[in-house]
Amino acid sequence: MESIKLTEYSHGAGCGCKISPMLLDEILVTSRKSIEYPQLLVGNANKDDAAAFDLGNGTSVLSTTDFFMPIVDDAFTFGQIAATNALSDIYAMGGKPLMAISIFGWPIEKLSAEVAREVIDGGRSICDEAGIPLAGGHSIDSPEPIFGLAVTGLVENRNLMQNSNGEEDCLIFITKPLGIGILTTAQKQKKIEEGHIEPAIKAMTTLNKVGAEFAPLEGVIAMTDVTGFGLLGHLVEICEASNISANIWFDKVPLLPNVEKYRALGCIPGGARKNFMSYGSKISEMTQQQREILCDAQTSGGLLVIVKKDGVDAFLELAQKSALHLEAIGETIARVEHLVVVA
Repeated sequence: MESIKLTEYSHGAGCGCKISPMLLDEILVTSRKSIEYPQLLVGNANKDDAAAFDLGNGTSVLSTTDFFMPIVDDAFTFGQIAATNALSDIYAMGGKPLMAISIFGWPIEKLSAEVAREVIDGGRSICDEAGIPLAGGHSIDSPEPIFGLAVTGLVENRNLMQNSNGEEDCLIFITKPLGIGILTTAQKQKKIEEGHIEPAIKAMTTLNKVGAEFAPLEGVIAMTDVTGFGLLGHLVEICEASNISANIWFDKVPLLPNVEKYRALGCIPGGARKNFMSYGSKISEMTQQQREILCDAQTSGGLLVIVKKDGVDAFLELAQKSALHLEAIGETIARVEHLVVVA
């Protein structure tokens, strides 16, 4: 296959391409009166990861879509990351995916069909790992490469995770380390050293399957995946929807190797700056280091899990069975002036 660098064909990278939370809120405001659908248990009201439609038999269909432009140069790996990221929304709702269809845009006069095939094959490999078919899709000729999935899943209603389910006096956990945006920006700026991007790629291509296992635990009450809005952005969504606040213990937040090295070199994704401009007023005062890491735009990041304190032992036992060695990074508290307080 021809040697190409996909990131040279896109203006953004991964979930850093997302429209900022502030601008998205402006876009979604409408004066149009919506029809009420009683079976729609979860829509867009609280910025949850997927929609949930009640089937009337104790289960709901989950539906989500996610797509973006290349975050790595290798076509197959780009396909893997985009597919892993899209499937994460289903796991974050406590469900299991059933099937996926692809969303594909390709600059046909710039990049060959062979490279395009590698992207699709990467996505298909992740669907195979998840045990679901990549059942079809839709493609267009576009100025930049775009790939992602629309995913259908299933969840038992009693296990449905929603942003509005958060409560005070719980502990907060995250299942993947932060820093993906910083490391991939270092790669895009050609500052990355050999071997330093691999931990980020491993994180981005690791399925969040464990979300479907966490959800039935009595102590797990809310869950979301951390993507383009950064850890703070997605935690703010839970706090707003649940009318609570949260303390984050910065020194407990796990980071990928060499994140601080590249942060110091100025490898800060534009998405991180957009994130802070959107929700920074809802966060307590932070240092520059805290802001650049906690607002870092993640792609295919980990699950942010809210766990009742009396359910933590069972949660950690299950996490360890999935080779996850987790430590609380904060706690939820009664609503105060700031939605998130960083210490």
